[in-house]
Amino acid sequence: MLTKRIIPCLDIKNGRTVKGINFVELRDAGDPIELAKIYAENYADELVFLDISATEERRKTLAQLVEDIAKHINIPFTVGGGIASVEDVALLLKSGADKVSINSAAVKNPQLISEIAKRFGSQCVVVAIDAKQINGLWKVHLVGGKQPTELDLFEWAKKVQELGAGEILFTSMDNDGTKKGFANEALARLSHELHIPIIASGGAGTIQHFEDTFKLGKADAALAASVFHFKEIEIPDLKQELKSKGIAIRI
Repeated sequence: MLTKRIIPCLDIKNGRTVKGINFVELRDAGDPIELAKIYAENYADELVFLDISATEERRKTLAQLVEDIAKHINIPFTVGGGIASVEDVALLLKSGADKVSINSAAVKNPQLISEIAKRFGSQCVVVAIDAKQINGLWKVHLVGGKQPTELDLFEWAKKVQELGAGEILFTSMDNDGTKKGFANEALARLSHELHIPIIASGGAGTIQHFEDTFKLGKADAALAASVFHFKEIEIPDLKQELKSKGIAIRI
């Protein structure tokens, strides 16, 4: 049985970590490399870095940051944010990223998924999907959730898989930030209808929520930000608890 994965997510803006971070032992709470090292030492399985800065210089600064992160950690990490071409991907993978995450660019140009998968392999391609329920139907949203589309979550997820995505990172905008649990019904349906791994995102607040998303939501991995950044949940404790509940997890 494949082990379930725990993935902290760091939002990066102009080379700095944003969103509140509560690591007292850090000399500089905004330094993503320092944070990455701490998470790697505390048994995170992978890390996700999302660059939310919107500058023309982003490509160069992000590639440099990726290079620095790769030197300091030994766990896989995914980089996303503003990736719009095969050239962007080549630069980030060359700099040391293990995978890239694409979102809006995939909707605007679905062939980008196939192009990346053909050139670098499906295992490099994570397609991030942000969705929320509108009149009972899950609709895909773009630009950090600001722009609604007519795309159905499940139809889009199937298409993404067909085009060569290796994983889907599904964020429920209805659950994100609520700390009331993941969108397990939608996750379970995605897991049932697709054969590629699904990463659950949006709603983590307690250890029980992680157990539920693995057992009820059938998620392959769970991603969270603030519960880890603010040390509301420590990853070693979370993993011990999940293991005691019969969930296959790397300790």
